[in-house]
Amino acid sequence: MTSSPRLTTLASGGGCACKIPPGELEDAVQGLVGLKDPRVIVGLDDGDDACAIRLSGSTAIISTADFFTPMVDSPYDWGRIAAANALSDVYAMGGTPLTAINLVTWPREVLPLDILREVLRGGLDVCTEAETPVTGGHSITGPEPVYGMAATGVVDTAHLMRNDAAEAGLPLSLSKPIGVGLLNNRHKKTGEVVQSAVDTMTTLNREASAQAVAAGIRAATDVTGFGLLGHLYKMCRASGVRARVERRAVPVLAEALQALEEGFIPGGSRRNLDWVRPHVSAGPGVKDEDLLLLADAQTSGGLLLAGEIPAAPVIGELLPAEDGAPTIEVVSG
Repeated sequence: MTSSPRLTTLASGGGCACKIPPGELEDAVQGLVGLKDPRVIVGLDDGDDACAIRLSGSTAIISTADFFTPMVDSPYDWGRIAAANALSDVYAMGGTPLTAINLVTWPREVLPLDILREVLRGGLDVCTEAETPVTGGHSITGPEPVYGMAATGVVDTAHLMRNDAAEAGLPLSLSKPIGVGLLNNRHKKTGEVVQSAVDTMTTLNREASAQAVAAGIRAATDVTGFGLLGHLYKMCRASGVRARVERRAVPVLAEALQALEEGFIPGGSRRNLDWVRPHVSAGPGVKDEDLLLLADAQTSGGLLLAGEIPAAPVIGELLPAEDGAPTIEVVSG
């Protein structure tokens, strides 16, 4: 009986690190605006986490999709991570998920379908935890395994959080530690499992979202494939503000620092830094390795909030825009 190959060896990338680089993606979609509809509250304009469409009165529907190649070898954990990651887009806008559907590409000649069943079981279990029914899906045959979900949620427009509503003078908070991109890359190369990385990637952003809504926070995004610096840059650009980040205040998985020292830096993280570097200044004591860490491509990362909540440490502040000043200033703290 032949054993199946490790899932991560079948993917050229892994998790959100396999995203198209942000600069290339923006060039590709530039000008593709589509139908103008007054029901669209949040659309393509500012690169938000999902779209928000007014249904009636103060009720809006949130719609999103997210999928990726495996970043872990456990099919069950991959499914859990992918589901938590997809639902995160709804939570990042202050919404409540209503339903999710599976999206699958599967190399049938390489991986048996009982492995796919474990992936789907993982996704189902996380959606059950989120009290979100899985109501269908779509699958195709392809050369690499790909899994994710399209999710639909609902939000009261009075509590909608969006990318372009950040204001100067507000603190910046982050609800999960960073570093999973480094650890996923080490896992792919060595097979070593770091449970803290799996735990944070499978944790729903539901609590942080509820606390943010209760606190009246209006601007948020989740930190995924473009890294903390990339998603913060997009928020600042959309809102017309700049930011100061204290490197030492940013929560980091302890094992990720060792992976950084050992050189397990994903290509996606390097591309993130290349894209955002022209808009970032590094203060005294901030090294290039610190910037690579802050640009690390996250999978199912935390919520980046323009405000303060109990579940998230403050990592910096938002500042008024200034001509000639970098959009993001990183200080050692």
